[in-house]
Parts: sequence; C-alpha cells; structure tokens
Amino acid sequence: MRSRLPRRITVVSASVGAGHDGAARELVRRLREAGFDAECHDFLDLLPRGCGRLLRGSYALELKVAPWAWGWLLGGLEKHRGSSGLVGRLFAAAAARRTRELVGPETTAIVSTYPLASQALGRLRKSGVLQVPVATFLTDMSVHPLWVAEGVDLHLALHDVAAIQAVKHGAADVEICGPLVGPTFRPARSQAEVDRERTRFGLPLDRPVALITAGSWGVGEVELTAREIAAAGVAVPVTVCGHNEALRQKLEQAGTGVALGWVDDMPALLRASDVVVQNAGGLTSLEAMASGVPVVSYRCLPGHGVTNAAALDEAGLAVWIRSERRLGKALVEALETGPVPAPRAAHSADRVVIALAGGVPETLLEVAS
Repeated sequence: MRSRLPRRITVVSASVGAGHDGAARELVRRLREAGFDAECHDFLDLLPRGCGRLLRGSYALELKVAPWAWGWLLGGLEKHRGSSGLVGRLFAAAAARRTRELVGPETTAIVSTYPLASQALGRLRKSGVLQVPVATFLTDMSVHPLWVAEGVDLHLALHDVAAIQAVKHGAADVEICGPLVGPTFRPARSQAEVDRERTRFGLPLDRPVALITAGSWGVGEVELTAREIAAAGVAVPVTVCGHNEALRQKLEQAGTGVALGWVDDMPALLRASDVVVQNAGGLTSLEAMASGVPVVSYRCLPGHGVTNAAALDEAGLAVWIRSERRLGKALVEALETGPVPAPRAAHSADRVVIALAGGVPETLLEVAS
C-alpha cells in the first residue's frame, strides 16, 4: 500500500552545462513514473535578478578562455575549507526567499543535483527554514568539498570511490546508487542498427569511430584531441562540438574526422560509436557505459575534469590517458577489451529519494526530520 503522505518532490538543478540538468530530468521522470508529483527548478532562477545569468556566463567564459583558472579556483576552495562554508552562506542568503516560495506544504523532500544549490539548501535546512529532508545527488565520480553541505540529510553517490570522497569531506549519510541515465541509452541490438545510425550521422561504415565529447559547450583541448586521434590512425575522430559553432567550423575546414554540432539524439550517436573519448567525466561518460561503449579520458579539463578522470580510473570504469604517447595503444586496448558495465548499486536513486520522502511503507534508510 502506498503512503497517503503528500507526494511532491522538488528537484533543484542548474543550467550550467548539461550534466546537472540531465540527471535532474531523469530523476523527475522516474519519480513521476512512480506516481509522485515531481518538478525541477533551476537554481540560477532562485538567485537575485541577473545573478544567475552572470554566474553561468562567467563559468562558461572561464572554461573557454582560461580553464587553468577554474582548476586553480577549485583547488583553492578544497585547500581552504572555510571558503566553501563562506560560499554556502552567501548563496543560502541569496536564494533563501525564492527557495521558501517553491517549497509548499505538499513538498515531502528536496533533491539537489548542483553543488551550490546543495550549499544553499543545506544551510536553509540547518537553520530550520526548510522543514523537509534535503538530499544531494552527486552527479560526478569525484566529490569536491562544495558538494558536501551541512544540513543536507543524505548524499547519493555513484560508486564506492565517490562515497569515500564524500565521507572524507564530512558527509554523514551516504547511499550508493545507480546513475541517473535514461532508458533510451542502451547497447545496439545488431550491426544493422549500428550501420543505420552511422549512415544517419554521416559516419564511416568501415572503420572504428572514436566519439570525442566535451560537454554542451565544447570546451577544452578538443581540436588538438581530434588531430591526435586522427594521427594515431586507430579510429576516425568524430567530435561533438555542442553549441561551439566556431570549433565545429575549424574541424570541418581542417578535414579532421567528422565534426558535429549540437546532437539531439545522443543515444543513437553513442550506439554508432566504438569508443568515447571524454574530457570532463560527466553524464556523457555514464550514458556511454549504459550504451555498451568503452570510455577513456584524455586531455581533461583542469579541476573537475582531472579529478573525475582520476576517480573513473580508480573505479576501473574508464582509463585515464595521461600522454599522447599512450593514446594509440590505449584506444586499441579499449576497442579490443570492449565496454565496462556502468556502475550499479543495490538501490536506484529514485527509490532512495522515495524512501526519503516517506513514499514507501518500509524505508530503505532513516533520516531525521
């Protein structure tokens, strides 16, 4: 019998890149499928007017122009833990009013898929402003201290590696859950399906395809990665440039493999690929694994790109290629070895969130209200 408690769960993400939103959308889909009234809000919209747009724009500019500065900032925040607390207090104060407005009497739990939202929600929970449990879904394999906020009742980790890092940074309650990847991400059912999808995207039928992903903004040393893969001669580089039209044009003019812009049907493109070469370690890596495609990390972005590559490598999910000399051999090994199964856990994230909200008779865990 289902509980008669209020059945609304609020998910808070952020429109910075696509990974946080992708996980949030899948969580909302699963919760609705389970009969909950689930909705997603953009944390940037909860900030004072103009602040969200400024935060998104400055982050994108930093990754495009000076990615080293992003790595330096994250490293500094990790070294000086008090800075993370200050960030939490600032964002909690900035988002307090609008956060209170979106949490109505029917809300039974709040889930964050974005670290700054977790900081704000945790502070509001600790101060008593929020009276319902707050959970953080850790979208990355590596966990920066910004992800772990005082006041958050539960942290959902993708793997033991991420869980250990979360505990190290002070997370009291951690549950290991499967990734939030949609059901459309699946292995190809036949070679005919692979050939059909390759023809659709203009990819070669007679050579291995190395799919280069660099987030929705197409940032990092992507052009160099494509050139080096082409020079290695192991596979044809196919680069997903996202919204970076300048990058797509450069690659197209240089004739470096196949250059694609924004792709609406990533499940099909992944099924058409033989290996994924990524630089950030985000949601696309998990989607590739769910699609039965091996993943390697190469020329990773400073900051979260490098730490995610290290965590994926430690977990045995994706080899981290640290030098061009190793690139060709690593690609051959990935093609020969084949896919590594995506991380799995005893419970799915949506099931734990439902338990957190009191939506099942026997909860999977107990969280103090």
